[in-house]
Amino acid sequence: MIETDIIIIGAGPTGLFTVFEAGLLKMRCHLIDSLAVPGGQLAEIYPKKPIYDIPGIPMILAGDLVQNLLKQIEPFNPGFTLGERTEILERLEDNRFKVTTNKGTVHVAPVVVIAGGLGCFEPRKPPIDHIDTFEDKGVDYIVKDPEKYRRKKVVIAGGGDSALDWAIFLSDIAEEVVLIHRRTEFRGAPDSVEKVMELSNQGGIQLVTNAQVVGLKGNGQLDGVLIQEDHKGEWVRETDYFIPLFGLSPKLGPIGEWGLNIEHNAIEVDTFDYRTNIPGIYAIGDINTYPGKLKLILCGFHEATLMCQSAFKLVNPDKKISFKYTTVTGVPGF
Repeated sequence: MIETDIIIIGAGPTGLFTVFEAGLLKMRCHLIDSLAVPGGQLAEIYPKKPIYDIPGIPMILAGDLVQNLLKQIEPFNPGFTLGERTEILERLEDNRFKVTTNKGTVHVAPVVVIAGGLGCFEPRKPPIDHIDTFEDKGVDYIVKDPEKYRRKKVVIAGGGDSALDWAIFLSDIAEEVVLIHRRTEFRGAPDSVEKVMELSNQGGIQLVTNAQVVGLKGNGQLDGVLIQEDHKGEWVRETDYFIPLFGLSPKLGPIGEWGLNIEHNAIEVDTFDYRTNIPGIYAIGDINTYPGKLKLILCGFHEATLMCQSAFKLVNPDKKISFKYTTVTGVPGF
C-alpha cells in the first residue's frame, strides 16, 4: 500500500505541475497514469508538437516541456504508478481515500486530485469507407515524429488548432502540405489561422476549403485521397500520408462512476479551489468544467496552484499555511 498526502490521477502537464506547487507547501504527491510514461498526451500523442502559449517560452516542443516539468519536480521526489488505470475509489473510516488500480495497486491519501486530461481518449475518425485498412499504411491520426514526413506529400484534414499547427510545422519538412477543411472559417487560434493564410499565399501550403476527404486510394499502401469540393465535384490528390485531425473522443471511464457531478463528459468544479461535489476530491485541467472554462495548459497550471492552497488545509488541519514567493524561499535542489 502506498500512502501519501495527495494522490494525483493523471501524469500530464497539469498533474506534474501540481507536484511542484504541493512541494512548495511540503506536501507529498503520488501520480497514477494508465500510460507507461509521464507526460500524458504531450508525451504519448504529440511529443514533437510545438507549443506557443507557455509564459516566458516563445516555443517549446511538447516532449521538451514534459522533460522540463519532470526536472522541476525532481527535488520533491514524487512517486509514480504508471501503466495502470485507476479503477476504484473508496472513503475509509479515517476519512482518507483508498484508490485501487486495475492491477490491484492500492494508494491512500486524504486528498485526491483528478488531472486526467480528457480521461480515456481515442482519435475521432472521419466516416470514410475502409479507412481502417490504411491505418499505419499512410493514414495517421496522431503525429508522433514529424521526421516521418520529411520530403513526403502530406494531406491534413481539420480546422482546429492541431490541424493548423501541424500544417504550419510540416510545411518546413514535407515536400508538400495540403490542408483541407470543410468550411472557410477555422476554429483555431487567430494567429495560427493568419500563419496558414500567409503560407497559402506564399505557396508553402495548399489550402482547400469547403471540401472534405471522402475516399482513399491505394493497394495495401495509401497513394491518394478522393476529395469532394463544393461546386467542383470530386478529384483525386496523390499523397503519401493522410492525417485527419478532428480531435479526441473523451471517455471518463471508471471516474464517471464515482458519484461526481458530470456535465458533457467533464467534472463540475467550484472555481474557488476547483473542488468537486465530493469533499477532498478536486479536478483540474482539461477534465473539469465551469463557466468560462478554457482548455489550455497554462489554465491547468493556475488551477493546480489554487487547488494546492485548499488541499493543504485538508492534509494539515492543525497547521497554518505560510506561503512565500519562490524568489524569497527558493526551491530545494536549485
